[in-house]
Amino acid sequence: MTLSEQYNSVRKHSEIICQPLKTEDFVPQPVNFVSPPKWHLAHSTWFFEQFVLKEHLPDYKVFNDDFSFLFNSYYNTVGKRVFRADRGNITRPGVQEVFEYRAYVDMHMQILLQLKSEELRELLELGLNHEQQHQELLLTDIKYILGHNPIFPIYNEDLDWENDTNAETGFAKIEEGIYEIGHDSEAFSFDNEHGNHNVYLHEFEISKTLVTNSEYLEFINADGYKNFKYWLDEGWSWVTENKIEAPLYWHKIDGEWFHFTMNGLQKVNPEAVVTHVSFYEASAFAEWKKMRLPTEFEWEIASEKFNWGKRWEWTNSAYLPYPNFKKPEGAIGEYNGKFMVNQMVLRGSSCATPPNHSRKTYRNFFHTDERWQFNSIRLAK
Repeated sequence: MTLSEQYNSVRKHSEIICQPLKTEDFVPQPVNFVSPPKWHLAHSTWFFEQFVLKEHLPDYKVFNDDFSFLFNSYYNTVGKRVFRADRGNITRPGVQEVFEYRAYVDMHMQILLQLKSEELRELLELGLNHEQQHQELLLTDIKYILGHNPIFPIYNEDLDWENDTNAETGFAKIEEGIYEIGHDSEAFSFDNEHGNHNVYLHEFEISKTLVTNSEYLEFINADGYKNFKYWLDEGWSWVTENKIEAPLYWHKIDGEWFHFTMNGLQKVNPEAVVTHVSFYEASAFAEWKKMRLPTEFEWEIASEKFNWGKRWEWTNSAYLPYPNFKKPEGAIGEYNGKFMVNQMVLRGSSCATPPNHSRKTYRNFFHTDERWQFNSIRLAK
């Protein structure tokens, strides 16, 4: 597939994700960590306009002078931007104008791709992978928006993600030794995967399965959310202050557990893997089971021993730079490095991850209380 074909495929996929939405679904922002679908579509377009077209296509004229302010996410190098929690207040431009913006940028990108796609390959690949990240955020934000609609509307009745089950059983054993960590091929990777280095691992075992809903229900029924001894101190404060009693989207109705899915409100399937739990919950469950979460290094080395990719998996590793990590110059240097504080690493990928956007060295990262992503728990001992 040529770079031009890759560009067209990725850009089209973002719009396919939004096809089931009503116009009104493009705008809400129920909480500050969720961005409206309209914002995602515009921001991923702005990325190409700001970092590719303005810099490399002669005489390029921006679509709208206000869009850099409206749709810049966190790039301080570029200039001022709308506060994240106010993205839902951007009622103008309308949805139609955002799609016109995408078409305008795509047209000019095709011109640029004809002129110098190879010399810009590295930057273009970053832009495409950036949009793929937003495609996953699109899906998880859409679920949050619809999941907080009082009538629990269906996004896509053909999606059955919340009924994903395990295909394996048992534990895999990893021998004690020195192992190499990090991305080491010529294929695309993010800068936070660079800095190959050796780590020493003690012998350990890791589950070939993700924790299921039935296992997690045992934790709930054993008063796991009511017993402080299983929780980290910050986690216990989070549980008590927010009155957390179950994973995100779970609702107890007439004595039975239901949860909101991409296919509307459904009964919790006991055999399916548990989804939408925070690091705090994952850690507490592991403590209750008298096991632990794997480190990201253990996960990477063991990943060939089990199937992964249905859910992001919490690790017990803080999101920190690898040895010799170097931030690129300019705004692109703001992409990963400045977030290496107060976050934990998740490994793998999920049902919402776009095709060809997963690898065992990928380092996702979120704050310890965040659970709106499709994440789950794998235990180690």
